[in-house]
Amino acid sequence: MNKALIIGSGLGAMTTAMRLASRGYKVQMVEKHHQPGGRLNQLKKDGFTFDLGPTFFSMTYEFEEFRKDVGLEKLPFTFRDLDVLYSVNFRGSDKRYVIYRDLDKLAEEFEEVEPNFREKMDKFLTSAGKFFHDTEYLVLKRNYDSLFQYLMTLLRVPVKYSPKLLRSVWSEMERHFESREVKEIFSLVAFFLGATPFDTPAIYTILSYTELVHDGYHNVVGGMYKIVDGLKKELDKAGVEMHFNTEIVDYKQSNGEITAMVDQNGNEWEADLFVVNADAAWFRHQIFKRKKFDEPKMDKLKWTLAPFTMYLGLDTKLPDHVPLHNYFLGDNFKEYSGKIFKNAIKLEKPYYYVNVVSKSDPESAPEGCESVFVLCPVPDMRFKPDWSDREEVANSIIDDISKRIGVDVSKHIVSKTVMTPVEWRDDFNLYKGSGLGLGHDLDQIGGFRPKNYDEKFGNVFYVGASTVPGTGLPMAVISSKLVTERITKKYGSVHT
Repeated sequence: MNKALIIGSGLGAMTTAMRLASRGYKVQMVEKHHQPGGRLNQLKKDGFTFDLGPTFFSMTYEFEEFRKDVGLEKLPFTFRDLDVLYSVNFRGSDKRYVIYRDLDKLAEEFEEVEPNFREKMDKFLTSAGKFFHDTEYLVLKRNYDSLFQYLMTLLRVPVKYSPKLLRSVWSEMERHFESREVKEIFSLVAFFLGATPFDTPAIYTILSYTELVHDGYHNVVGGMYKIVDGLKKELDKAGVEMHFNTEIVDYKQSNGEITAMVDQNGNEWEADLFVVNADAAWFRHQIFKRKKFDEPKMDKLKWTLAPFTMYLGLDTKLPDHVPLHNYFLGDNFKEYSGKIFKNAIKLEKPYYYVNVVSKSDPESAPEGCESVFVLCPVPDMRFKPDWSDREEVANSIIDDISKRIGVDVSKHIVSKTVMTPVEWRDDFNLYKGSGLGLGHDLDQIGGFRPKNYDEKFGNVFYVGASTVPGTGLPMAVISSKLVTERITKKYGSVHT
């Protein structure tokens, strides 16, 4: 019992493969895409290089835990701390708020709109930090064998935190701050989870603590895809085989266990155990055809917003007031947040994020040029199945960027790639194009989330964003730790 097949090659899959290989398992990986990485992918086009999805992250110590666990002397990529986390501009204003990790500098940014900002922020971050440290190991970094076990664990959370379970991120902001600008900017953490601050539990204000105090934000020297490149080299050394353009569409079973997964060409991939890095709910729905995960039930689940992304190569440099990470917000935050999920508001004045990749890694663009990544959270395909207006939406965003930064971006585009929820769905098997999988409502986290072991087949396990503990790069690394613990608890290590 030592041959494992991993379906998918996202960060959760790659770190799981390394963990299992280090324990003596013979590991193979199959991937639908033409290269590894899942949503942590890369686009190269017309001399420009873009990170396809994530552009920064926190909790780097989870990568350190992984490094030690698999016996690497050092990680095969290099983190870079971000002192300027991002800038924020509101429509109709020339003011750009720069979000520094340095709290004294940060306080100066908001002294005009939020009296006693530093004192208020310290109180807010202290509250978030205490909650984080009291629950990180108790609730977040552990497996659950039943819903009852999860609920019993929650009972061990100090009762003083109960209000955070009932309040939203926005409600928590209103308890600490007065100005619209501060509340809107520091509730953007909810959008990192693919939701809005009005429907995200206040417990996720811990993200503000991790970004400003605990670990900060980081990217990777040479681009985020260096994580994938580095892990791929280590997997090669460990003897892990990786097969691309291979999509699993069916399976073979016997006596309550899977004996083989079947790809689009009818090839059977046999193994003793299987780890699924495809979306845990989608795989149960699409491949296993589970009634609990049929389309009507899937549609009733709470999914994260879908990505509308653009990858622009510009033949000019952008001004200094456009840093590496930028958020461009409107003037109708509550209305926009309340309507964007269900396609009840037009995308003529969208809220979006811009990453100027070449500000951090100049080699991502030809000399004198910029590589620009734009992400606009949009409704998933349950609410907006038709994206024939893709160019209209893209142009409205480009026009808006141009007005905000004082550069006519449209005149400088020499490379342009647009991905709507349709492409994200088709390329990465994301249910209805939902960008980050299942949402993080209280009834979809912890023991309520799709389990990282299969309900029917005893040798099938899951890793990634839609199982425990949730979405994000560090969460994927934790997920690999949890699923490896579950596998080795059942099968042991296989060292020879």
